[in-house]
Amino acid sequence: MKMKKILSLLLAGVMVLGLLAGCGGDTTTSQDPGTGESQGSEESGAPASDVTIQVAALLSAYEESYPGMWQEVCDAFTAQTGIKVELTVDRNIEDVIGPSMQGGDYPDVVHLATGRKAGLTEQFINDQLLTDITDVLSMTIPGEDTTVGDKIIEGFTDSSATNPYGDGKTYLAPMFYSPCGLFYNAGLFEEKGWEVPTTWDEMWELGDVALEEGIYLFTYPTAGYFDAFLYALMNVVGGPEFFNAATTYEEGIWDTAEADALFEILDKLADYTNPITPAQANDQDFTMNQQLVLDNEALFMPNGTWIVGEMAQAPRADGFEWGMTALPALEEGGMAYSYTFLEQAWIPSGAEHVDEAKQFIAFLYSDTAADIFAKGAAVQPIRGMTDQLEGDNQLFYAIYDNGAGAAMGSFAAYSAIPGVDNTSVFFEPINSLVSGTLTIEQWKANIISATDQMRANLL
Repeated sequence: MKMKKILSLLLAGVMVLGLLAGCGGDTTTSQDPGTGESQGSEESGAPASDVTIQVAALLSAYEESYPGMWQEVCDAFTAQTGIKVELTVDRNIEDVIGPSMQGGDYPDVVHLATGRKAGLTEQFINDQLLTDITDVLSMTIPGEDTTVGDKIIEGFTDSSATNPYGDGKTYLAPMFYSPCGLFYNAGLFEEKGWEVPTTWDEMWELGDVALEEGIYLFTYPTAGYFDAFLYALMNVVGGPEFFNAATTYEEGIWDTAEADALFEILDKLADYTNPITPAQANDQDFTMNQQLVLDNEALFMPNGTWIVGEMAQAPRADGFEWGMTALPALEEGGMAYSYTFLEQAWIPSGAEHVDEAKQFIAFLYSDTAADIFAKGAAVQPIRGMTDQLEGDNQLFYAIYDNGAGAAMGSFAAYSAIPGVDNTSVFFEPINSLVSGTLTIEQWKANIISATDQMRANLL
């Protein structure tokens, strides 16, 4: 359910997360097989003769929105560089390319995010089977006079989502993204003269003021929406260092001052949540929780940019106007964070045409490619892209331009553990916390017990 939303924008994203249910089958461009190694230039993307690269991409709602999106990009790349492309696009791309890879036949470029159920990208990460693409950042984009690194928004190549080993190198190129945050009625804030909180202390103060008028501070569509919320909150309380340690199940990480701050916020937030929320937090009734914000019965809800389209026909209070803010900082002067669902492109270490594959990834950041992707509502972390958006989406995607840190990544993949999964351990307990059937101490103890098992079963 959520993944469908993530790409109704990304517009509904994410994360990503199993992202993206599309329809259709494979799309291929048949070419003569490549016969040689790279003859292209890293600087200019000069044509390489008689080379065909294999590109495998996830068929998502972006492709549904603009059928043939990936093929058009591949054709433009060929026109610019002379390098031919054989493209495979499928909603279950792991199943399509998996058998051939087991036989040692790898695509040259794969577009597939972390966070999918099959965990293919995570397997390549954990087995250290990704090509170092750090040099792509310094490459001149084919057909342009700027480098990839100069074009990508700051922070998008400095996280575990792109640098999974913490060695200062980039292995996954950041592709389509959708920012998530706290959505609210900006019209109500203007009417009441309220300021959007920038710290959690300000958040609690506003919650007290709003409750005097019969408005709860918080609600959420489903517990599943606590993935983006929790990931951002991890960064708020402890920065990327805490986030990386927590998402890789580092021993003792949940017995730290940062973890205590996180649990304190979650515990207090439950007291400020509209009590009807857990009863409606399911796949059938989640829009009723979203409606609480439109009806001024709750101030904030965690959500993504797809919310505008999803609730476009819903009734709303007079003067309603969408607003979006990052999760507030822990204290004044601290960093606010907005989680972004992020898709990635990467090169298997077994790829035959690595140099040409790097040129292809560099081309993905060209104005030509970006314009094509935008037709499918696929927004890349490229400087100036937000200026091309309109209305609410321009406001939402500009959140990182307004000082918020970009939180990216997810819990590391692990072998199946009976009765244990990320959703039931980290996200669903919020329902029980709000309803009063679970204490924050019990939730913390359950997380510690589960992460001990996850750490022992890392892929």
